[in-house]
Amino acid sequence: MTDVRPDSQRQRKRVFIRTYGCQMNVYDSDRMADLLGSLGYGLADSVEQADLAVLNTCHIREHASEKVYSELGRLRDVKQERRGAGRDLTIAVAGCVAQAEGEEMVRRQPAVDIVVGPQAYHRLPELLAEAERKAALKRAGKRLPGAGVLDTDFPAESKFDHLPAPHGVRAGSAFLSIQEGCDKFCTFCVVPYTRGAEYSRPAAAVLAEARTLVAAGAIEITLLGQNVNAYHGEGPDGATWSLARLIQALAEIEGLARLRYTTSHPRDMDDDLIAAHRDVPQLMPYLHLPVQSGSDRILAAMNRRHGRDLFLGLVDRLRAARPDLALSSDFIVGFPGESDADFDATMQLVDQVGFASAFSFKYSRRPGTPGSALPDQVPEAVKTARLAALQSLLVKQARAFNQSKVGRIVPVLLAEIGRKPGQIVGKTPWLQSVHLEGTLRLIGRIAEVRLTAGHANSLAGELAGVAREQAA
Repeated sequence: MTDVRPDSQRQRKRVFIRTYGCQMNVYDSDRMADLLGSLGYGLADSVEQADLAVLNTCHIREHASEKVYSELGRLRDVKQERRGAGRDLTIAVAGCVAQAEGEEMVRRQPAVDIVVGPQAYHRLPELLAEAERKAALKRAGKRLPGAGVLDTDFPAESKFDHLPAPHGVRAGSAFLSIQEGCDKFCTFCVVPYTRGAEYSRPAAAVLAEARTLVAAGAIEITLLGQNVNAYHGEGPDGATWSLARLIQALAEIEGLARLRYTTSHPRDMDDDLIAAHRDVPQLMPYLHLPVQSGSDRILAAMNRRHGRDLFLGLVDRLRAARPDLALSSDFIVGFPGESDADFDATMQLVDQVGFASAFSFKYSRRPGTPGSALPDQVPEAVKTARLAALQSLLVKQARAFNQSKVGRIVPVLLAEIGRKPGQIVGKTPWLQSVHLEGTLRLIGRIAEVRLTAGHANSLAGELAGVAREQAA
């Protein structure tokens, strides 16, 4: 969960945006901030300073809705205190929980003024105007049917066509959304219902936004999509461009040193994209490729549309194309019907592949998904034990991968201030976090760093060569 950064300039109104979940939501929150900035809203660093509070929600993690309603309870209390002091707080809920629960959210928490789905947030100015009109009528004593303003439609036109150009870049790195939605319908997943069908932005629009980001200081761009490697946008030449073709065009932008993309699906990892990992130096040697399970039986029940052998074959081809490639993945344990043998197949796959990092979760039911109605739900205690065993192996592999880089001098994008005095944190080409001593003027730059120690989740390092001399 992240919060959009505060604006140092004084403005008439302020908005506080709290972001839950994935990088797509971080990108959406930044674009909402750009959109609201055109209405005169600066960014507040707390809800107490804000005139408008936006919760940009995620429905993937367990108990997501409960966490949102808990935060809404706190915002309701702030709203009531404000009214007693003659001020108001407008509360908006955006994102996937808003899309999934819509009318129920307005009914359950009347303090909410606006509920807007992830495909409609470009309409925030209109929704704010409607919410303010309703609030004024209520203050005048008018009784209105219903409460709140709701927009969870999937509009025919793309929201990207209605958004202003992005402003600002965080420490040299930026997200760029190129694809949204999903047509895969995995039985455990809500994304097709909350984000809609797959949509790919035109390549010209992506390239234009990338150039704007680079002009604003981005030297690394991460391309985002629910199924980013399913990208099939219209190219400037009128042909349909694949993700590989788009990456090749982006790599030609002067000043753009690094490219990444996430999240991928094994079914969409084609020959051209594998070749791009070999041929495009700006494409970093890191790939997040979710497999979810090592059991063909469970993969079929999940409707993943790929099997164990397809995934392992992709791993072999990717590593042949880019031998230093770091692989990350997602795993779900305890899917309905998962037997000990099925779980053992997952452990064997992990042991065979060797991952630099991974995300792993216990299966949890998502209302409205096919998986929630499947028989043979796995007992919670069994899921907990399996997750512990899997995570123990994944942590061991992550530590081994990090330690394998110790002693090397690598280019690190220095991205943020560390927790300790004089400490800064950066990212290696393999997306490992590196902690080292350095000054604030290095933030947003790529520097040569000698890696000195490897841990389970990060590395330690020190500036090397010219970077060390410049920092002295």
